[in-house]
Parts: sequence; structure tokens; C-alpha cells
Amino acid sequence: MSLHALAGIELASQPSKDVTFPTAVKTRTVGPTIEELDAIYLPEYPTSKTPSRLDSGLVTPDLEASLPPTPHQHLTSTAVVPTIWFPYMNRWRVLAACMVYLANGINDSSTGALIPYLESWYIIGYAVVSLIFVTNAVGFILAAFFADAICDRLGRAKSLMLSECIIAVGYVIIATTPPFGAVIAAYLVLGFGSALNLAYNNVYCAGLAQPTIILGLAHGSYGIGGILGPVMATALVSSGVIWSRFFFITIGLRALCLVLVGWSFWSYEEEEMTHFSQNLERLASQQRAEEGQPSKIQMLGQALANRTVLIGALFIFAYQGAEVADSGWFISFLINYRDGDPAHVGYVTSGFWAGITVGRFVLTHVAHRVGEKTFVFGLGIASIVFQTIAWLVPSIIGDAVAISILGLVLGPIYPCAQTVFSRLLPRKLQVVGVSFISSAGSSGGAVVPLMTGLIAQAVGTYALHPICIAFFAAMLVGWALLPKVDKRRE
Repeated sequence: MSLHALAGIELASQPSKDVTFPTAVKTRTVGPTIEELDAIYLPEYPTSKTPSRLDSGLVTPDLEASLPPTPHQHLTSTAVVPTIWFPYMNRWRVLAACMVYLANGINDSSTGALIPYLESWYIIGYAVVSLIFVTNAVGFILAAFFADAICDRLGRAKSLMLSECIIAVGYVIIATTPPFGAVIAAYLVLGFGSALNLAYNNVYCAGLAQPTIILGLAHGSYGIGGILGPVMATALVSSGVIWSRFFFITIGLRALCLVLVGWSFWSYEEEEMTHFSQNLERLASQQRAEEGQPSKIQMLGQALANRTVLIGALFIFAYQGAEVADSGWFISFLINYRDGDPAHVGYVTSGFWAGITVGRFVLTHVAHRVGEKTFVFGLGIASIVFQTIAWLVPSIIGDAVAISILGLVLGPIYPCAQTVFSRLLPRKLQVVGVSFISSAGSSGGAVVPLMTGLIAQAVGTYALHPICIAFFAAMLVGWALLPKVDKRRE
């Protein structure tokens, strides 16, 4: 008897037939689909000043789940996006973006306060002075063709610095009080530079965690600039300083923006988080090419055939056109029809921009409870009411209050509309569709003020009000024609 038998151990000479071996793991030779890329989750970095990292770098969710919990580090699976606190320089980049938005707001809102002085200095009419709105919008449109190429060639920091230098060149031209033709050309330069920094900062802020909050800070900074612009311009010019000297202030602001964006974004492309995002984008592009997905031109064609994109473009065209027309021409209306003193009524536009800023901060939260689509209907009707009050009430104070409340109800319309458009559009068309809608808004910001100037040249600046009312009504019609939003999503 063997030792094995004594120990009660029975040996099997060969594997049992009932034993099955695991199947071989099949490997894939193609990259993940776009939907799978969206589902990739990695650990969120802590938001402390000294974020801790695993020595092995990024880990997968399954490996993460096997780690024992510790009282010092609570790792959760969230999307791979940087935060305002990590990497460390992001807090300064957000500050730089807010500073750029502030300067853009001062630039855009000061135009209306300076128009009466431009008219008297160059002895020109409303139709001619309104050309600055057209060239500014042309600059915005031209920038769309060059923004990506510039950023790919120069990188984020140098592209932002270039945009600030371009804007500064436009300011230097205007500050020398040149012939009006040069002023028109300078506004094209301003539009081009502003569109570049707007595109780069929008993309950056939208790529951070909690982008709604970050973009809210940025657009809130723009609104604050919109309040300050007319105050600064009116205070300076009413004290006897030549109107063009106001742009020396904006040159100083742009110099500060140049330093901030250059310093904060200089190492942006060298960070690991940026490299990882770029690799994901490159992989997604390769996957689209392999799967024969539509090109950018084909995507644009699909967007232009989409009902939501077309109606949304008309809606934002009317909205932004009426908004810019009110901002640019309301002071001229008060001077001509309410006998307003340019040194005092120039501040009225600040109330309009203050209303827009407060509306976006406060009323936007109400929209989520009521429902964006219903809420925008109410805001559109209120816009018509307060525009009519500003037209018919023969009082500067009454008109100033009405235009401020008009800004309050106009403020939430744009973000609410963009939210609805994003819900209605297929995911693959969201980027190109929303971009086209925004471009239509820039066109409206040129066409409607120009139309107002041409008609005002013939009949007077009171034409501002029926024009804006007509475009507000067009907004309501377009809003009613939009497809129905799923209530579960709204």
C-alpha cells in the first residue's frame, strides 16, 4: 500500500473531462467607439492645494474599486476633466478668462455711449455711424475661419496673447482720432480679436468640471464690464476729454489681459491632463475616419437641414439684433426725443446692462423650475411690454427704468434658449449646430443696428422701438415653431 493511500489521498493521472478551461480573451484591433469614449471614467483628483496621486498614474475603475478605503482619500469615479483647482494654474486661468470677459463687456457696452460724440465729431448721420456695427460683426465671422488654425499653430497661450495684441492694435488706431474710415476698419480688427479670445476662453471654461458655474462666472464678468463701460465713457467724455481718449483706458486693460493669459496658459500644453485629452481627441478622430463618419462639411450640411438649427438661428438673430440695437441707439433716442443731456443720459445704458447681468444670475435659476420653454415665452412677452413703455412714456426717468427692466427680462433668454437647443439637437450635431446659431446671433448684432441707423436717418431714432418690438415678436413666433421638448428632460 502506498503512502498516498494511507493518507487518504487519491491522485488523478489526468485532468477530468468535466473540467473546462476559460475561453481565451479576444482582443480588438480597432479603437473604441465615440459612445465608449464618453463612458471612460477615471478617478477624480482631490481639490486640495496638494493633490495626491497614485504612483502608477491613472487607474481604471475596476482597479480603483479594489483599493481599500482610507480616511484620507475618497476617490470617486468621475469623468476625466480638470477642475478649477487642479491643475493648480487653472484657478489663475479662470481668473484670466474672467478678466478678458470683463474687458470685452466694457468694449461692447461703451459703443452706445460714444455714438453721439462720434456723430458730432465727424459730422455724420446715423446710417454712416452704424457701419461700425457691421464691420465689428464681419470681424467676428472672419475669425471663425482662422481660430482653429491659429490655435493649432501657436498653442493656447500664444493664441490668446495674439488676440489681445490684435484688439490693442484696433484701440491704438481709434485712440489717435483718425478719419472715420479708419475707425470703421478698426472695429473690424476689434471684432476679429474679440471673437478669437471668446472662442478660446469658451472652449477652455466649458472643458472644466462644473462648466455651468465657470461659464456663469465668465459671462457675469462680461455683464459687469457692460455696466462699467457706459459709466467710464460718459464720465470721461462729459468732463471735456476727447472721446477717442477713452480707448487709452481699454489699451491698459488689454495689456493686463495680455500678461494674465500669457502667464497662466504658458505651460498649458505641457500638462499631463492636456496630453491625455489631446490623445483622446486624436483617437476619436481616427475612429471617425475608420468608421466612415461624416466630415465637418457634411456635419454642417446636416445641421443646416435641421429644423432646430434653422429656427434657433433665426431666434438668436432676432434676439441679439434687438439687444445690440437697444444698447447702441437708446441713448440717441433719449437725446433726440426726450431732450436728454449726453453727459447724463449716457449712464442709462449701464442700467440696461445691469439688468441683463442680474437677470442671468437670478432669473436663470427660476427657469429650471418653471421650464425653459414656457419661461422664455413669458420673457418674450415682457420684453415687448417694457420696450413699448420705453417708447411711449415721455419721461427720461421712466424710460431709464423701463430699459433697465427690459435688460432684466432679456438676460436669461440667451442661456435658456441655448439649453433648449442642446436638448433638441442630436448629440452629433450639437457642437456645429450651436456654433452656427451663435454665428447667426453675431450677424443679427450687425444687421439690426444697421437697419435701425438707416431708418433713423429717414424718420428719426424713435424707429428703434417698433423695430425691436417686431424682432421680439419674431422671436416668439420662432420659439413656438420649435419641436416639443421632452418634459422628462426639461
